[in-house]
Amino acid sequence: MRLGGPISEKCPDPAAWTAAVKRLGYRAAYCPLPPQADDAMVKAYADAAKAADIVIAEVGAWSNPIDPDPAKAKAAFEKNVSGLALADRIGARCCVNIAGSRNPKSWHGPSAEDLTKETFDLIVQTVRGILDAVKPTRAFYTLECMQWTPPHTADEYVELLKAVDRKQFGVHFDPVNMIWSPERYYHTGDILREFVAKLGPRIRSCHCKDITLSNELTVHLSEIRPGLGGLDYKTFLKEISGLDPDTSIMLEHLKSDEEYKQAAESIRSVAKEVGVSL
Repeated sequence: MRLGGPISEKCPDPAAWTAAVKRLGYRAAYCPLPPQADDAMVKAYADAAKAADIVIAEVGAWSNPIDPDPAKAKAAFEKNVSGLALADRIGARCCVNIAGSRNPKSWHGPSAEDLTKETFDLIVQTVRGILDAVKPTRAFYTLECMQWTPPHTADEYVELLKAVDRKQFGVHFDPVNMIWSPERYYHTGDILREFVAKLGPRIRSCHCKDITLSNELTVHLSEIRPGLGGLDYKTFLKEISGLDPDTSIMLEHLKSDEEYKQAAESIRSVAKEVGVSL
């Protein structure tokens, strides 16, 4: 597998970008270009990545294509179409988003409607529409699991893949987003193994975070830097290492370059311990 993360320094050209990725010891990267980049620029970055043995893991299309406001949903749909088109042009492994939410105030917040059959069917329709608008031949469209929106378990992801029924609909694996109860928190290894057993060949990219359960009177689970929480990273790395060797685990959501450095060091340490190459 490959480790990657955000690049904070400004990179004026493909050579500067690949050099920055290499300096951090990464072999994978987030897509460095916006959807409106012209074909010549896209090709220059794709060629530079290939020459430097860097996999472009993801194009993010973070938005809410199932927003209850039709105008907002349309804008998000178009953002996902342009993101998937860029992923296909540049040779990224996937374009990734969450399914969205019926919450009118937060594009990723909870709603009572999110876990209904009606919303599941709306997600199927939306994903099909995005894929059919682009017809990608290289990149896959993928969704992260979320705690309160489909898909939120391995079985629900299997169901969604069958319902969408499109070859280029793949899987994104963000295990922390699947830990939403004390039972799951104390059995993360089981969650990881189940997900890979059921969906492994279709996983295109992963996010690596961590999670902690707080000592409060109600259940409170918080995202935290890799290595500081309860996620079974030994199992995570061993399971992903059995997939396509270009599958990437991507750091995200940290506040500083120093935190990213510490997170990468923690993951590399675990990888060394379990005999996995990054």
